[in-house]
Amino acid sequence: MAYPSLVYYQTENEYQLHFEKIYCRAPVITFDGIAVSFKKQDFNHAFFETVVKKDDTFSSKRAEKIDWIKAALKDPTSERYVGWNNKKKKYDYGRRVVLVMTNYVVVISIFKKDKARFVSAFVADSGRSLYMIRQNPKWTKKNR
Repeated sequence: MAYPSLVYYQTENEYQLHFEKIYCRAPVITFDGIAVSFKKQDFNHAFFETVVKKDDTFSSKRAEKIDWIKAALKDPTSERYVGWNNKKKKYDYGRRVVLVMTNYVVVISIFKKDKARFVSAFVADSGRSLYMIRQNPKWTKKNR
């Protein structure tokens, strides 16, 4: 599947307006029929990185791939894994981790059979991150 070109804006605000226009007006329907909703505040978690405190530095590296979120959710050839709950130290079958383009990750939280909320998107830029994701059970329709 071909992925969209990277998006280049001059300001964080331009990326935020793009995010709200593409993602916050209507759910994105995944290739397997899950309606994923987005909230305006999701922008902060998806496009900021932690340096000193939680999500405090805007990441143009993340923001350039803003259109990949939708493409990843719609990609039937993506790798899909069960999420991990770090607080409880166990698999979270209510979360689906989508891996595309070698190292791009999109996480959604499924709260009904066909409804979910966007959690985050990021580049897994360490081999350890990719290794850990791929150690999780594969996501199947039985997980829903």
